[in-house]
Amino acid sequence: MSLFLRYEDMWDRALGGTTDEKQIPHWFANFAYVLIGFVFKVLFRYRVDGRENLRAFKGRCGAVVVSNHTSFLDVVLMYVAARPSQFVRLMGRDSLFGNAHGLAGQILSRVGAFPIKRDSADRTAIKRAAHMLKGNQLVGILPEGTRRGKGSKTPEIHSGAAFIAKMGKAPILPMCVREAENVKRKGERIRFPKISVEYGKPLVVSDFDFLPKEDRLDGCSWYAMREVFALHQRVPREQVDMVALFPDGRDFTEVFAAHPIPEHTPAEAIELTRPTKKAKAEHVAGSGAAGAA
Repeated sequence: MSLFLRYEDMWDRALGGTTDEKQIPHWFANFAYVLIGFVFKVLFRYRVDGRENLRAFKGRCGAVVVSNHTSFLDVVLMYVAARPSQFVRLMGRDSLFGNAHGLAGQILSRVGAFPIKRDSADRTAIKRAAHMLKGNQLVGILPEGTRRGKGSKTPEIHSGAAFIAKMGKAPILPMCVREAENVKRKGERIRFPKISVEYGKPLVVSDFDFLPKEDRLDGCSWYAMREVFALHQRVPREQVDMVALFPDGRDFTEVFAAHPIPEHTPAEAIELTRPTKKAKAEHVAGSGAAGAA
C-alpha cells in the first residue's frame, strides 16, 4: 500500500513526466497542493507570471528550474507555482529528511523532493536528477544553497544546476520569488505581503560552449542567476549588480557584454537541447553544404 512506502523508496520513482517508471502516488501531492495553495492564496494573495514558459515543457522535455532563496517559503512556492498540471522535484538538504523521526522525509518525498548532501559532489543526487530530466520531469534547484541574509555566510553560486542540466539534456528555466523575505524579519512580527512568482526565458547550456571548458558551468550558472535577479528586481539583466550580490564570486559581466547570450523561446530551447531527427538531418545537410562551399 502507498501509505506504507519507505520515503527512501520514493526518491527513484517518477512524479509526472512521460516515463513508464513507477510513480510516487499522486494523492498526497495533490492534497498538499490544494491545502497549501489555498492557505497561500488567502494569506499572501500570490500570483504567478510567465507560467506559459513552464507549461511549454509539459510532456516534451525536462527542465531545471532555478530560483533565488531568501526564505523557506521559496521552496514551497517553487512547488505550488507549477501545479496543478506539473510537479517540480525539489532537491533538499539531506539532513531535513530525518527530522521528526522520519515524518519530514515522508512528507517531502511524497511531494517529489529528494536529498542532496550539502558542500559535496553528491553523485547519487546528480545522477538521480539527470535521470528525472531525461524522463521529462522538472527539477528545482536553489543555486545559492542557503538563504540569503540568514547567518554570516557570504552568498555564492553553486554550479550544480548547470551540470545537472547538461547531464540531463535539459534547459534551465529561471524563476524568482518576490516578497517572501518580508514575511518574517528578525525581531519583527509576521507580516503577510503580496507574494509574486515569475518565470523567465529558458537558457540552453550549449550556448556557453564559447567559454573555456573549465568556465562553462560556472559561467552558465552565473548567467542563470543574473536572469533570476533581473526578474526579481524587474530590471534589464545588464543592470543587475552581481558583484554586490556575490562579492566573493567571479564576475562574468564583461565576458557576456562582449559575447551576448541569445534569447530562446521554450520551443527553441527544447529543440536546441533535444533536436528532433528532422532537425539533426537538416543540421548535417547544412554542415555538408557549408563544407562543399
